[in-house]
Amino acid sequence: MRIALVSPFPPLKGGIARFSGLLLPALEAAGCEVLPVPFRRLYPRWLLKGRPASDPGQADTISSPFTLDLMNPLSWLSTARAVVKRKPEVLLVAYWSGLLAPLCAVLRAVTGIRTVVLLHNFAAHEQLPAERLLQRLLLASTDGFITLSDSVRQDLAASGNRKPVRGLFHPVDEPRGYAPSKSDARVGIGLPAASKVLLFFGYVRRYKGLDVLPEAMSIALRHDPSLRLVVAGEFISGEGRFRAEVERLGIAGSVTLLPGYVPADRVATLFAAADAVVLPYRSATQSGVVPLAFGHGVPVIACDVGALSTQVAHGRSGWIVGRPGAEALAEGILEFFRCREAMPLREGLDEARRANSWESLASEAASFLESCSRGAA
Repeated sequence: MRIALVSPFPPLKGGIARFSGLLLPALEAAGCEVLPVPFRRLYPRWLLKGRPASDPGQADTISSPFTLDLMNPLSWLSTARAVVKRKPEVLLVAYWSGLLAPLCAVLRAVTGIRTVVLLHNFAAHEQLPAERLLQRLLLASTDGFITLSDSVRQDLAASGNRKPVRGLFHPVDEPRGYAPSKSDARVGIGLPAASKVLLFFGYVRRYKGLDVLPEAMSIALRHDPSLRLVVAGEFISGEGRFRAEVERLGIAGSVTLLPGYVPADRVATLFAAADAVVLPYRSATQSGVVPLAFGHGVPVIACDVGALSTQVAHGRSGWIVGRPGAEALAEGILEFFRCREAMPLREGLDEARRANSWESLASEAASFLESCSRGAA
């Protein structure tokens, strides 16, 4: 089966590009021929505020005759016509924001090829104007959906969708290349060898709740001064407020801030240094950081929102904080470190890797795509 995969790919930054860069060879290993249809640009330059659009540490790039510019609808038309000439049996379109709905509609209308949407999110984390209108446009422009979490599938069902849906999962993201030892990683970051290290990783947006962490750390440090927090990621907003709060609480000596996009060749060092990844999210459908942590053998402390409690097995692959707020998060952090020696973390993380493999995802996705291409799903 020939699939045209429309998505950001490396060297563009972000979890969607990384995901699709791993999905492509997994589908090929499952017996599919995949035509990558990458984006040349996703956002206008002014929105990036001088930040690079590509990952400088990403060695893997996708070779493709197609290029899409999300900001230029004329490129949608030219790409659709070029895709038709390659005669794919199905289009698989990565989707995470309503901004993609008009593109999906154009691709489906111009190519006439059955189109399946790979839903990372059904609704944007930050609500867009006319969000419901864009969702209706998406529902009218596709022949099926693949979801990666139960919460996204539920959002899709609540919208009134009647198209076929295959509920899958976000596979574990195994490390690539050299991974340093914990001691070497901590030396490289400047962390004490005997400290208990929490890592907050990825883009910093309001829904991810980073603003709650300083107060939670302040509370937890009163009981365990060996705790250290590393924040590594690109701030979309709020860096100044975060720094000010850390200073106000007097915990700057226990917080290492590494602002800016983390290049691919730096990721393994950060996870090797960590005892746990912390996700203080206010809301979530799923998190690509969870499978990234599991792939690096690091448990996750997460708030009980969205699908995080289904991604993280409490007491086996991490710790779920059941109540919102800084005090509850601090209690969860302290409880995790008190209980971790008795937890079967190695077994729990191994289970997560086996149950959420790229091979399994690709096999199930290929079966569903074939059914959709024949109109039989």
